[in-house]
Amino acid sequence: MAGKIRVFNVKAGLPTVQEARAKLNAELDKAGRGGVVVLKVVHGYGSSGVGGALRDAIRRSLQKRRKEGKIRAFVSGEKWSMFDETARRMLEECPELNKDPDLNGYNEGITLVLI
Repeated sequence: MAGKIRVFNVKAGLPTVQEARAKLNAELDKAGRGGVVVLKVVHGYGSSGVGGALRDAIRRSLQKRRKEGKIRAFVSGEKWSMFDETARRMLEECPELNKDPDLNGYNEGITLVLI
């Protein structure tokens, strides 16, 4: 995936929640300036098997960014399916996403962001 879609691995380097939020905000700004339509955020699911602090914090940050108008929408990996309304909107705006290997795969370790 390239061009309109960028993959961002926020968990690389095992950042703290605060560091991960800062990295995410910087990447969202960079993606917006670079003409990226969708940012695929890889945050992992958490080693405990019940979800991690990083995943939850990233998604809370994205909710805040959406309310601020800095992103248009986001969809969690477990809802990243042709049956989800927000996912369908992303697929319409960025047809290249139809090739995403996680589409319809229920991957709790990712979140897709419509810039």
